[in-house]
Amino acid sequence: MEAYRSRVEDFIARQLPGTEAPFHQALRYAALGEGKRVRPLLTYATGEALGIKSDILDYPAAALEIMHTYSLVHDDLPAMDDDNLRRGRPTVHVVWDEATAILVGDALQTLAFEVLTRAPVDPLIIRDWISILAVGAGQGGMVGGQILDMAGEQRTLNEQELRQMHDGKTGKLISAGILMAARAGNASESVTACLAEYGKHIGLAFQIRDDILDVTQSTDMLGKPQGSDAGNRKSTFVTLLGLDESTQQLKAHYQSAIQSIGRISQPAPDGLVYLASHIVQRNK
Repeated sequence: MEAYRSRVEDFIARQLPGTEAPFHQALRYAALGEGKRVRPLLTYATGEALGIKSDILDYPAAALEIMHTYSLVHDDLPAMDDDNLRRGRPTVHVVWDEATAILVGDALQTLAFEVLTRAPVDPLIIRDWISILAVGAGQGGMVGGQILDMAGEQRTLNEQELRQMHDGKTGKLISAGILMAARAGNASESVTACLAEYGKHIGLAFQIRDDILDVTQSTDMLGKPQGSDAGNRKSTFVTLLGLDESTQQLKAHYQSAIQSIGRISQPAPDGLVYLASHIVQRNK
């Protein structure tokens, strides 16, 4: 997986302007900061399971990570989470200013779609990729989840609302990368359904693990402020269910994810199994 991580980072770097203009430097600072790259890794792993060439998957993998990065830049703004540390270094609005951070996010969001249009594939695949990414990132996905997240600062969300929030804020964009790979490989409806179910479970597992780490790890380890969710009075799995129950649910979603892809092949695809294990065991 390390080779895929390096691959998508190099590809993203080639999509960005390389001049010394201050705004271009801000773009590169945001997009090329150290990150987990879980979303593009899931795209590559899905493609690997379906026999798709990596040079085709570079485009949706990069677009997905660029879209995710835009959301982080905007999430960190004072109007949202007001965080001053991201990926182990100061956030964009701290290094530059709020207006620049807003525009960096805007530019990254549109760049994500532009990258998809550059892919040397059937235009119908590009059309479907754009649709999948837009749905995952929009009001029915990541943006809708963020709205619920902000509502959770004013009151305690119930478990159903919390799952809905994280399915939108985290799960839909994770699933988008998996579904874009499935579309590139013209996967059958049954295979696509299994992959979508895997994405849903692994998305929730990712968020539950994030909530656990927010209360068990240090700022240095996380690369962002420890306890920031509690500081912003956010509803989390840990605050709602407690640490023990959250850990049990994490394991349950992992098992459900593995069962989902086990219906595609036996043994289940190695890359997707590895990433599921990494997501639930990671320390940051």
